[in-house]
Amino acid sequence: MFRDSPEAPAIAVFARAPQAGTAKTRLIPVLGASGAARLQRRLTLRALAVAQRAAPGRVCLWAAPDERQRFFRALRWHCGVELRCQSDGDLGQRMAAAFAVQSGPSLLIGSDCPALQPADLIAAGETLLAGDEGSGNDAVFIPADDGGYVLVGLRRPRPELFEAIEWGTQRVMQQTRQRLSRLHLRWVELPGLWDVDRPADLARLAGLDGFAAWGR
Repeated sequence: MFRDSPEAPAIAVFARAPQAGTAKTRLIPVLGASGAARLQRRLTLRALAVAQRAAPGRVCLWAAPDERQRFFRALRWHCGVELRCQSDGDLGQRMAAAFAVQSGPSLLIGSDCPALQPADLIAAGETLLAGDEGSGNDAVFIPADDGGYVLVGLRRPRPELFEAIEWGTQRVMQQTRQRLSRLHLRWVELPGLWDVDRPADLARLAGLDGFAAWGR
């Protein structure tokens, strides 16, 4: 785990409430609305547990559509996690807002990557902290198989990094690389992982603990 110090990166976890009909909508044709919501709940619990094992006491759960959902309030009570509401706007605006509240290095993950492990977060944090402000890395990413990314870490907020990106498409990581280059930022990409977003992704779940019921 990260050492308990002010320099250790904070971790933000983005999650949507596990409500039938609004959670994991691309999986509803296969799992049904209730099944997709149950999967969203399980994915969120796993993501939060992974983050807390990597950085105990330095995790914030960013909730959508708001933090008043019963599920999120229960997590704050039982897990002792800080709870905030995601801002308005597209995904890029919401991520930029989450990074803006941090005074130092931080990592951000979603809840769609059950393959993510605490070791991945620790490696990302160590990569981000390597070197000093002038010579170290400005950003770190774990790309996703679908063309996006499952983790982004920043040494300090970079809101321009999230502007005018075609979120939800296969061009997200490619466009982000172009933006990084134009901004003259130094970044590292760690080995890619897969996430769960479409029916074809469900087949990979069967081999993971706690997800056999959703494997197809």
